[in-house]
Amino acid sequence: MTILTRTLGKSGIQVSALGLGTARIGGLDWQRGDLTVHYMQDKVDVAIRAIHRALDLGIDFFDTADVYGSGHSERILGQALAGRRHRAVIATKFGEPFDEQSGERTAEELSPAYIRRACQASLRRLDTDYIDLYLFHIRDYDLERAEEVRHTLEALVDEGKIRYYGWSTDDLERARFFARGSHCTAIMHRLNIMMDAPDMLALCDEYDLASINRIPLAMGLLSGRWTASTQLPEDDFRSEFFEVPKFLQDLETVRAMGQVLTRGGRSYVQAALGWIWARSPRTVPVPGFRTVEQVEEDAEAMRLGPISEEQMQELRRLKLDN
Repeated sequence: MTILTRTLGKSGIQVSALGLGTARIGGLDWQRGDLTVHYMQDKVDVAIRAIHRALDLGIDFFDTADVYGSGHSERILGQALAGRRHRAVIATKFGEPFDEQSGERTAEELSPAYIRRACQASLRRLDTDYIDLYLFHIRDYDLERAEEVRHTLEALVDEGKIRYYGWSTDDLERARFFARGSHCTAIMHRLNIMMDAPDMLALCDEYDLASINRIPLAMGLLSGRWTASTQLPEDDFRSEFFEVPKFLQDLETVRAMGQVLTRGGRSYVQAALGWIWARSPRTVPVPGFRTVEQVEEDAEAMRLGPISEEQMQELRRLKLDN
C-alpha cells in the first residue's frame, strides 16, 4: 500500500500523513471539569494491539500528552513501542501540572524548572531517550511570558532531550511568536470540515511549519454515526461542548454532505480525513482511537488520499447553504 506522507515542517522529519491521538487509550474521561481515570489492563492490551497494527499499516506518528490519564497514555504508548521506538515519531505535550499518583491538578508555576521536570517525566513514562516533537499545551498562555518557555525548549533541544517543539494553540499571535524559534516546527490547531483555519494554515506556509490537526472529526460529529436522537452520557466530556440547537444544525449540515463525503466508497471518517489532506500539504490529522478496527479504517483513508477539488467545492457550497 502506498503510504501518504508529510514533512514535519522545517525539521525535515518524514511522517505518515495520518497520526493517532492517544487521549482516549489511557482511560481519559472528563466529568464536569474533573479528571477521572479508568485504567483496566484489558483496555491497555487492546490499545497496544491497535498501536502495533498502526505501525504495520504505515502509521508512524503518535500524539500524546503528559496529562492524558495522568501519564497513563504516555506509559501505554511507551510500552507499545518497546523494541519499536525507531519506527515511530512521538509528539507529547506539557503545561498542565498534575500529581502523577492522585491525578489531581496542581498549581505549580510554569517555570523553566517545571518544564524540565515535565520533560524528564515524559521521557521516563515513554521509555525513550528523546521526544521528537514537544508541544506546549496551554493554548492561551500569557504571551509576555512565552519567551521564557521558548527559551527553555531551545535549551532542551541543545541538550538532546527533544528534537523540535511547537505550540498547541488556535491563536495566531501565539503561534507566530513560537514560529520564530529556531527549532519550532509545528503548530497543533483545530481543523475539520466544520472548522476551517485558513489564517493558521497560511501562517504554517509562511514559517514552514507542520499543521497538526486536533479534533479532525469534530469530536465525532463527522463520524457519520450520530443522529438527532444521539445522547452522550453525562460523563462524556464532549457533552459539554454541544448546545442542542447548534448541534442539530451542524448535524443537518453533515447529513446534507453525506452523498459527497461517501462518494467513491469512502466512509464519513475517511472523507473527513481526506478533506484535511486536500486542504493543505502540511496537514497531519490526529484522530483518537481505541481499537484495531478504528486504526484500519483510518489507515484505509491514507490509501484513498485527499478528496478531489470538485468534492471540496461541493462541500463548501453545501456548508454555506446550511
